[in-house]
Amino acid sequence: MTRKLLKNKDKDILKLVVESYLKVGKPVSSGYVVKKKGVSISSASVRNIMAKLEENDYLYQPHVSAGRIPTDMGLRFYVNSIFEKVFPNQEHIDFPTDSMGLNKGSFNSIFIETSKLLSDYSDNIGFVISPRISRLNFRHLRFIKVAEEKILIILVTTSNLVVNEIIETKSFFTQGELDKAANYINTNFPGKNLLFIREYLVKEVPEYKMRVEDTLQKITDLLKTYLKRDEIINHIYLQGTSKFLEKPEIFKMNKLIFLFKSFEEKAKLTKLISDFISFDKVKVIIGSELNFQNISECSLILSHYGDKQQVLGSLGIIGPKRIPYKKIIPLVDCVAKRLSQTISFTS
Repeated sequence: MTRKLLKNKDKDILKLVVESYLKVGKPVSSGYVVKKKGVSISSASVRNIMAKLEENDYLYQPHVSAGRIPTDMGLRFYVNSIFEKVFPNQEHIDFPTDSMGLNKGSFNSIFIETSKLLSDYSDNIGFVISPRISRLNFRHLRFIKVAEEKILIILVTTSNLVVNEIIETKSFFTQGELDKAANYINTNFPGKNLLFIREYLVKEVPEYKMRVEDTLQKITDLLKTYLKRDEIINHIYLQGTSKFLEKPEIFKMNKLIFLFKSFEEKAKLTKLISDFISFDKVKVIIGSELNFQNISECSLILSHYGDKQQVLGSLGIIGPKRIPYKKIIPLVDCVAKRLSQTISFTS
């Protein structure tokens, strides 16, 4: 079906319908639109415009005698119309000084606090997808043998945050060999990341003739195996899932069951969110645009954090399609900028 271009009055009425629906969650009648201040057209004209908006898939009527509510396309039109206008609102967002766990020194605490902040300020689910450890520039690195086939890697990033993870290996290392390799890396690669080091060692180790050659070859193999895994695994931090239980007027229990099942399947959820990461300051994905049936009643508002050269992860909010977009869009943008500043990956 070919959709007609909307006139200014059509757009004004569509905006009124969407904003009323977002506020009260009920179908909007033509009578309500006529009474609304600022609309100077007749009831018959309003009914005709609303019928045209329904015909063009911006609105739909749940019952014959009811008013109309916006479709996903109607919500998309509304979000696009307000998008650039809402960003000045972030100036009014006043976070506590230590709201992102800046003084706690670990990535886990920062991401937990950030997802909680998003949840608390939005009254919905806040999430943060952590960066891959291989992409973090670090000041200092240590390898600690914790078992025959397990090595703990500890990174102190260039912003003095501590990251650690267990690496599994089939190679045998003594702690002395691990210390020797760590000393070599710390001396030669300050401010670099594991990806850079792996590429360098893969290229240079065959020509390397010092006593640490065998150890470096094993470390190179270890990094190759680990980074292959690191490239396909992200960790997601979720806070506020219980808030959906407090919205029975939005989510019926059978839909909540599907939603919570989706949240438990974190790998799928992380993959879904990661597919939308880009350099855009904020993305809004509404309902059916998510292409993920179990959360098709939700909207996803997300942004990225990192620096000008690299997107390191994403964060945002999952909420009902009736989410207050004017408040949530600048909130997500502000938190993303704050997290990028908190986790500064440059020396």
